Amino acid sequence: MKKFINDPRQYVPEMLTGIQLASGGALRYEPAYNLIYRADAPRPDKVSIIQGSGSGHEPAHTMIVGPGMLDGACPGDVFAGPPVEFVYETTKLLYTPKGILHIVNNYTGDRTAWEMAKEMCEDEGMKVGALLVDDDVAVKDSTYTVGRRGVAGNFFVIKATGAAAENGAELDELVRIGEKVIAGVRSMGIAISGCTPPQRGTPLFELAEDEMEVGIGIHGEPGRRRTTLVSADEVVDLLLDSVVPDLPFSSGDRVALMLNGLGGTPIGELYLLYGIAHRKLAERGISVFRSYVGEYCTSLEMAGASLTMLRVDDELAPLLTAPAEVSYRVF
Repeated sequence: MKKFINDPRQYVPEMLTGIQLASGGALRYEPAYNLIYRADAPRPDKVSIIQGSGSGHEPAHTMIVGPGMLDGACPGDVFAGPPVEFVYETTKLLYTPKGILHIVNNYTGDRTAWEMAKEMCEDEGMKVGALLVDDDVAVKDSTYTVGRRGVAGNFFVIKATGAAAENGAELDELVRIGEKVIAGVRSMGIAISGCTPPQRGTPLFELAEDEMEVGIGIHGEPGRRRTTLVSADEVVDLLLDSVVPDLPFSSGDRVALMLNGLGGTPIGELYLLYGIAHRKLAERGISVFRSYVGEYCTSLEMAGASLTMLRVDDELAPLLTAPAEVSYRVF
């Protein structure tokens, strides 16, 4: 294992410290709960939005805390959901008179922690909304889930609800908007190499030089099949032929299109894949309203990419284009 780390057990705390220091005062860090949160949160005039899953998927979720996005994120260790007490204490700390919204990716450990914390908070009289993201079309059930996995599509749920919350929307309205996004977003990924979690020290899985995993999960979970590596054109066909018919997306639809890197793929290859996907969607009569190319939901240094599509209407369009400011910057 070759990584820039000290003690593998301190990987997450040291990473979170760096995120807070790099924010220039925009974020605070509470090490007792792995919590990164907006320095101006909680704000009494808005619903707080929080999320937390395993670490190792950055910039999800600790690097997307800021105005117009999350108010706070409390991850667990690498590829492990946060403990119940992290979620419970985070909810109490960021709770406002307008309530608080939990956005949860569909993994068994995450669901258990967030559902238990929600019940504990509601028993104390707090208003807590919840959204369960399950956009991955690759498999019905996986190693860590009952039902589909939540992957990069969670960014659109955060972006839409984050913008609405910033505009003063009430908790029930945020839940409705989030459920609308979840109903209209689909994803699938492909990997050409595995990753090595710091505390494990060895790759989660290995692929031969001419192999790829189709429908990979973001923790290295098996996908639909392992097959021979094909050209970029054929990779995009595999992704679109799985994602498009699932909703289904149809001719005349406007979509937000995301090409997400899994951590080890050059940005140039992501744009190469994006260009092919954009062209092939146009051939199907589907127009791209807004494009997203880069690393959003990664799996440490896994090489690969996922494709996400969200059907956009007149309500969601302004929420996607509304201003947002997060610590993950490229300029």
